Amino acid sequence: MLASSHLPVDRDPVLPEPAPAEVALGRALRNRHRARVVAALAALVVIAALGSLAIGAKSIPLDVVVRALTSYDRTISDHLVVRELRLPRTIIGLVVGVALGVSGAVMQAVTRNPLADPGILGVNAGASFAVVLGISAVGVGSTLGLVWFAFAGAAIASVLVHLLGALGGGAGTPVRLALAGAALSSLLFAATRAVTLLDESTLDQFRFWAVGSLSGRDDDVIRSIVWFVVAGVALAAGLARPLNAMGLGDDVAAGLGVRLGRTRLLAGVAIVLLCGAAVAACGPIAFVGLVVPHAVRSFLGNDQRWMTVGCALAGPLVLLVCDTVGRVVARPGEVQVGIMTAALGGPAFVVLVRRRRMVLR
Repeated sequence: MLASSHLPVDRDPVLPEPAPAEVALGRALRNRHRARVVAALAALVVIAALGSLAIGAKSIPLDVVVRALTSYDRTISDHLVVRELRLPRTIIGLVVGVALGVSGAVMQAVTRNPLADPGILGVNAGASFAVVLGISAVGVGSTLGLVWFAFAGAAIASVLVHLLGALGGGAGTPVRLALAGAALSSLLFAATRAVTLLDESTLDQFRFWAVGSLSGRDDDVIRSIVWFVVAGVALAAGLARPLNAMGLGDDVAAGLGVRLGRTRLLAGVAIVLLCGAAVAACGPIAFVGLVVPHAVRSFLGNDQRWMTVGCALAGPLVLLVCDTVGRVVARPGEVQVGIMTAALGGPAFVVLVRRRRMVLR
């Protein structure tokens, strides 16, 4: 009979701690990879911007586009098309794309919700309804005036969605927040339609941007929103470290010195600034804030510092590509960018839900 002391004992192998030099090398390699991804995204944004200037109902050669930008001549019709029509549209696409991409990244980080998106969580619907009320009840017609209504509507809708998602106790789960956002969006869009049907002049102004469009926007629109977007992006970048800590859980983040309430409040301000400006300028454009952070995360990881930079580049890239494709598929007309992003984002939303294997509870 063998003594128990002679029996082999299974123990988990103890892995050696990585040396500090190995850790530093691994971090340097990751950062080098991320820098290459960011450089590639920046190059793609430049290409997409040039394509947006060159492609439309009438295609314009790239060398003519460059000359229109560098040596503008009003007597040349192609130069007029590039500078007066397509350049403002491209710039507004860049600004709004940055706003939507960064707001989606911040929203997903602060809620730890992979389905968080300004469209899905009702923020766009709230901003749209507030804009319609501003047009109908107050008679606001300028983009700068509508921005304030959009901000208020986005903030109220965001608060309501989180309150609805938390009914019954506890924090809202991803599915609860998505369902609450869908329900509130349906209600607000129904109310928006009711107001526009009862007021024909409001309908005329509202349908100008209701489907989400980059066309017809001029320099005044860009000047009205750009500083709000700059402020929102700067705030999001400043919150990157606290949001990284919150990704480890509230208890760990609090132990690291993160002020949770303050961080959530400032993140909400950043989201309202970005979404309010984007909706006021171009109408509700859905799914960009959902798809872009997931795509960027697959290349850059979860570090919110790199996510902010990546989403600030990938957002306008997606928006400009969708807008350009929309001009091509229905020549000589065009499909609005809000429809194109929905065609891209709808299937992406279904794939995300299936991959997460979420269960309603």
